[in-house]
Amino acid sequence: MHFIIKFKLCISYYCISNCIGLRKAKNYDWKDSNLALFGSDVEKQVKKSAAETEPAWKKTGKAPGLQIWRIVKFKVTEWPKEQYGQFYNGDSYIILNTYKEKDSEQLLYDVHFWIGKESTQDEYGTAAYKTVELDTYLNDVPIQHREVQDHESDLFLSYFKKITILKGGADSGFQHVKPEEYAPRLFHFSGDRKQVAVKEVARSKSSLNPGDVFILDLGLRIFQWNGRGSNKDERFKAMQYLLDLKNERLGKAQSEVLDEESTDPAHEFYQNLNEEVQEEDNKYEAADRIKELYRLSDATGSMTFKLEKKGQITKRDFDSKDVFLFDTKSALYVWIGLDTSKDEKKNAMAYAHQYLMQSDHPLVPVSCLQEGGRSFSQFEIALAA
Repeated sequence: MHFIIKFKLCISYYCISNCIGLRKAKNYDWKDSNLALFGSDVEKQVKKSAAETEPAWKKTGKAPGLQIWRIVKFKVTEWPKEQYGQFYNGDSYIILNTYKEKDSEQLLYDVHFWIGKESTQDEYGTAAYKTVELDTYLNDVPIQHREVQDHESDLFLSYFKKITILKGGADSGFQHVKPEEYAPRLFHFSGDRKQVAVKEVARSKSSLNPGDVFILDLGLRIFQWNGRGSNKDERFKAMQYLLDLKNERLGKAQSEVLDEESTDPAHEFYQNLNEEVQEEDNKYEAADRIKELYRLSDATGSMTFKLEKKGQITKRDFDSKDVFLFDTKSALYVWIGLDTSKDEKKNAMAYAHQYLMQSDHPLVPVSCLQEGGRSFSQFEIALAA
């Protein structure tokens, strides 16, 4: 069935920044999200001269390495290197990875914008806008990616030895607070040898589960709770995290490792957990794994977005004259043909976002790939899977 997705977009970043307030969402509903600054409203027609006015970009992409910025009231602010890998669920970030391929001196880039699940629309909209701007500043060399908390791509995860998700915004952090003044926090460790995720959760008994490891940080007292079904990787990662906390506090903090099955219910660990209900964590997963291909085209004189094919997708199904959205249900690839029009290119990611928001799997990673460009192997692997 052919259909056109229609949506409203503000015509400029200035318009959005003056019509939306900065408010934190208590329980964000991704199905209702509208990335108003993304794609055609931010418009790939952002001039390079305009991008050059952003102070944050002056030191970008000069040498291989990672650079991270946080969005603060519509501004791009540098994120401290000592906090790389640490993200707040109430914020949005831009991450640039600069690298060289073997036997080449050319600088290449992957630029990601990361959306915390409680980040406001104006924050992640600004991150999207500025990601496009950074891409323009770097002469369209970067590959653009959208990342959503708890649904990050393998490429994004590979940049960090560990990723820690903290509640609230960075302004609510406690990095400069004395240990005895720390607000208690409960951290959840879950994963395997490849990647153990660390996430702050509600400090309640209902947050605990026997399959994982938890650390209760009371400032001067730190407890590691090993669930009876937790694995060695989770326990090891938690122990490393605990030791790092103790080192940060210059030996002032005491710690204790607890095993679920042998810990008295009256232990201090449990006494510092309240009875509140665990936070509801919406799970958005595709009901099926049938691949789908959509075509974005203005060949008729107006922009149309339609389902092209379902099931087995091959290279022959793509046309260099248009933009295609290839949905594997675990990732979305925005394929930009070599001969696509300017309007198709500038609207591609906007349609990708709107398409996902209307699907049952809105949080999957998104990558924008040029036909025949680098990292095209990722796309070919997805086709063959």
